Amino acid sequence: MKIIAVIPARYESTRLPGKPLETIQKKPMIQWVYEAALASNYFDKVIVATDDQRIIDCVISFNGLAIMTRSDHISGTDRVAEVAELYSDVDVIANIQGDQPFITKDLLCALLKPYLDKTNPEMTTVACQLKNDDFNNPNVVKVLLNKNSEALYFSRASIPYYRKKGNAPVYCHLGLYAFQRDFLLKYSKMSVTDLEKCESLEQLRALENGYKIIVTTTKDNIFEINTYKDLAKAKKLYENDENL
Repeated sequence: MKIIAVIPARYESTRLPGKPLETIQKKPMIQWVYEAALASNYFDKVIVATDDQRIIDCVISFNGLAIMTRSDHISGTDRVAEVAELYSDVDVIANIQGDQPFITKDLLCALLKPYLDKTNPEMTTVACQLKNDDFNNPNVVKVLLNKNSEALYFSRASIPYYRKKGNAPVYCHLGLYAFQRDFLLKYSKMSVTDLEKCESLEQLRALENGYKIIVTTTKDNIFEINTYKDLAKAKKLYENDENL
């Protein structure tokens, strides 16, 4: 089985412009992500997919592989799919976010586990335990699972509604995805769906079209950098050698 990782990296960001090139310990964020994916040894190839020459130049400077993609993609997954078109010999493609510089080998293993186990689902993702403080936070995406570890629904809302006390299979969704290549190409050509628009969650497109998403649960979380405040925290945590 041939597996590659694609890291979508867009220069323009409302909250943190030029995010992929921001540095932590003098190393660009995109380099942290790239090297972590490469060091996991799960991928035959790691590729940065971008729409900006500055990011291309940065990746080349640390001997990485980058591909220029269109600037009109709605989502990172659509950018990943453009790269997938170029690799017809690949079986599985992982979408690793460019704002997760401290991604771990264990998380990547969890993401790829259904493929490594040869169950070969159309699409996979990962989730971790939801903190009580995050239940009402719309910036934290929740996912409900069925008994087969398949996603029932993803939402920014507080789901489920606890009319009665109980323990629901609700987790914090982590923004990593893996796809069978053929499904990714099909998925990227589907129209944006109503729930996807409402929640601004692209994975709902698959569920609304009747496809399954296998979710592997893990103890680990991912530190995402979306704002200058996040970046400052990442630098401080790294300097203190704390767990990110």
